[in-house]
Order: sequence, then structure tokens, then C-alpha cells
Amino acid sequence: MKEIIKTKDLCFSYFEYSDNDNVNQAKIDVHALVDINLTVNEGEYLAILGHNGSGKSTLAKLLNLILTPQRGNIFIDGQDITKPDLTEDELFDVRRKVGMVFQNPDNQLVATIVEEDVAFGPENLGLPREEIRRRVNFALNTVGMSEYSGHAPHKLSGGQKQRVAIAGVLAMKPKVIIFDESTAMLDPRGRKEVVDIMEKLNREESITIINITHYMEEAARADRVIVINDGKLIMDGTAKEVFSHVDELHSIGLESPQGRELINELNKAGLNIDTDALNEDECTEAILNKLKAI
Repeated sequence: MKEIIKTKDLCFSYFEYSDNDNVNQAKIDVHALVDINLTVNEGEYLAILGHNGSGKSTLAKLLNLILTPQRGNIFIDGQDITKPDLTEDELFDVRRKVGMVFQNPDNQLVATIVEEDVAFGPENLGLPREEIRRRVNFALNTVGMSEYSGHAPHKLSGGQKQRVAIAGVLAMKPKVIIFDESTAMLDPRGRKEVVDIMEKLNREESITIINITHYMEEAARADRVIVINDGKLIMDGTAKEVFSHVDELHSIGLESPQGRELINELNKAGLNIDTDALNEDECTEAILNKLKAI
């Protein structure tokens, strides 16, 4: 498969000050990311996990050049976007290829009418009016918001606002969309709507999806999961492979999906269920089969 994103020895640090006193505060170098080597293939559906402050959102902002790394390289679609002589046109091209959907949709909505908001990006590309219309219609239809095209975004629900934000990114026709904890402020229904859209974009439009999330059930739906802890990439595999390391995840403040957690506890109690089951249906079936065999 073709690589769409590659990082090589990627490092990023920021500074904070000690709280010892207000006069002689020490400047502390905090390593947000340390030697991250990551490859993402075209069409992948990747979830990124990590506790608060682990560096996962920093990685997202580096991939879109919202932040600039102190060391290492980032390649987007084969182009080194960290080269020192990157032009404005090349930077703009990067941000067309890698779209981002943030946690708070209110920070991403710019117009007073839904369809005008979705058209904002394509208009800034200088596209013909007919092409803008096609892109807006396609994006709103894809996220299920066509009937709200003439509505005011501020009157929509949180989940609807986030769908409009996704449509605005989609209208730019990116190759990659990064969802940076985009479901964190939504209720369960809104979260399901957004995750369903992620899967639809990945499977029907072949867009590479990167979902940075705190919700284990969301991550379990991805094709691949990586775990970042204290700025380092410590796990990388399929969802079933990563979530089989229940105790290791616990040690860094994370959990597996609830079904996997239950099986882990039953195994500790001596039931010995030999399965890589992950979602609720798989786990229920594994437990029932074990009970029938006793």
C-alpha cells in the first residue's frame, strides 16, 4: 500500500516554568514527543490513544504544520513538509491534503449559514462557482446535513455542528482527515453519528482517517491502533492486538473496551477464556461458549 504519512525521529518540546516562586522560576523543557517513527498508509483507519498530556494532540498539530517539530521529518504524500525552504504554496497544499476536525465545533464554524460555512474553504481555493456548489452539496449529503443547508449553525445541536465542521473539511477534498478528540464534547448519540461518518468516509470515499480519542469503544472500531505514552509510541497493532494487553494499558492509565475488561477479570478469577474477542457481541459469545463447556 502507498504511504500517505510518514514521520522519522519526530521530536517536539515546549517550555513551562516551575511553581517554586514568582521570582526565580526555573524554565523546564518538556518533551511532548520523542523520536516518533510512524507510517500511515493510504486508506487506513487509525486510532491514536494516550492519557491527557501524552502527546497525541501535539502529533496531530505537527502533521498539519500547526506546530513545527524541533527535530525529525514529516512526509505527506511523499513530500518532506519539514524542509526549511517550504514555500507558502507548499504549506497550503499540505493543509489541503490533511484536514482537521477539532474538539469544539464552534471554533471551526465561520459563517452564519450552514452551506456558506461549508463553502468557505473551496471559495478560498478560487474554484469556479459550479465546482463549489458540487462540493458543498456532496459534503452536506455525505454527513447527512443537506436539509439543514439554510440553517444557522449556532442553532444546531453539538453533533449537528460537528457534522457541519466535517463537511467543511470534506469540501476541501483532503486525502487525510484527523479527528482530534472530535467526539469529546458530544453526547452518546452525537458521538455515534460522528464515528459512523468517519467509517463512511474511510470505506466509501477511501479517505485516510486518524481518530485521536479517549473512548476505547471508538478506537476498537478502527483497523489499527497506536498508543502514545509520555511522548513515546509504545504500542502499534490491530485493535484486537493492542487491547489484548489489558494490564499494560492499565499501567499507563488506559483501559480496554468493557467487554475485553470483563473477560480479563473472569480470566483472573480462573475461568480461562481463550479469545481475542473485543466488541460486546464477540465477548458475550465467548463467555456463553465457555459456560456451556463447563
